[in-house]
Amino acid sequence: MTTHPISAHGLERSFGTLVAVDGIDLEVEEGEIFGFLGPNGAGKSTTVRMLVTLLKPTGGTASVAGYDVVEQPNMVRRSIGVALQDAAIDPLMTGNELLKLQAILHGLGSREATRRSGELLERVGLTKAGNRRVGTYSGGMRRRLDLALALIHNPSVLFLDEPTTGLDPTSRLSMWEEVRALNKEGTTVFLTTQYLEEADQLAGRIAIIDGGRIVRQGDPAVLKDEVGDPTLRIEIGDSIMLDTAKAVLTTFGEWRPARDGRLAIGLEGGAKRMADVVRSLDAQGVPVAHIELDTPSLDDVFSDATGRRLEGAMVDDEES
Repeated sequence: MTTHPISAHGLERSFGTLVAVDGIDLEVEEGEIFGFLGPNGAGKSTTVRMLVTLLKPTGGTASVAGYDVVEQPNMVRRSIGVALQDAAIDPLMTGNELLKLQAILHGLGSREATRRSGELLERVGLTKAGNRRVGTYSGGMRRRLDLALALIHNPSVLFLDEPTTGLDPTSRLSMWEEVRALNKEGTTVFLTTQYLEEADQLAGRIAIIDGGRIVRQGDPAVLKDEVGDPTLRIEIGDSIMLDTAKAVLTTFGEWRPARDGRLAIGLEGGAKRMADVVRSLDAQGVPVAHIELDTPSLDDVFSDATGRRLEGAMVDDEES
């Protein structure tokens, strides 16, 4: 019988009358990057906190690294690395000091702690900053230190809770490269994110959570294919013509969620119908300020499942 590195069945967590996680089921395969995608408040972080034993479930079961998160929490903690979005780091300590302390807390001897700290500082590109106080680190440097702290004891399962939130594009790409490298070395990664591109770039499988429930799960490419037609997005140059534009577009496909000021449909027939759309709008005197056709994305998958778009899209997606 194969034991999944992460497994949850009917997992629930309530805070009084508020149901934050409502009976989720998931299984993460050994050696994969599993993306957990959803908007703020969807239940991502609550789920992670249960899986890493910081919160007790109020229903269902879960196991991590082969250990029950309720019955064997200490064994879970010894087996995993965790980098939480809101992790508290003493700003008065240096990166080197924090890593050595973390190593000792995990039972490493002094010599091994020193060796491992230096090794990880080099890995995350913080060797020169290792003896600086963490309070002087940039946001990107702190996130890289978070990662190093999570790796100090060579965990087999790594939890990354929104690891690139607030990072600039260069720091984000560097973090992606490091996550890929860790995965190639055999580390199973559970990645929570609200960024569509991040999930698409890194995860072999994803689960989309909304309102505490998983609404889609599987291979990102397969999920996008299941959406079907590409999305046509149009911005009308004159708001007075909006109703006319809607009447025209209704004949070309089903409506999809769109940001304010734009219209979106699933264009039946794809790119070959673009010219027909433009001609039809022009015949009705509708001025088009912007038009584009996008192949199905994870945002379309989320929209198909929930009826709205995901607010945590990357900058380039927000412009689409």
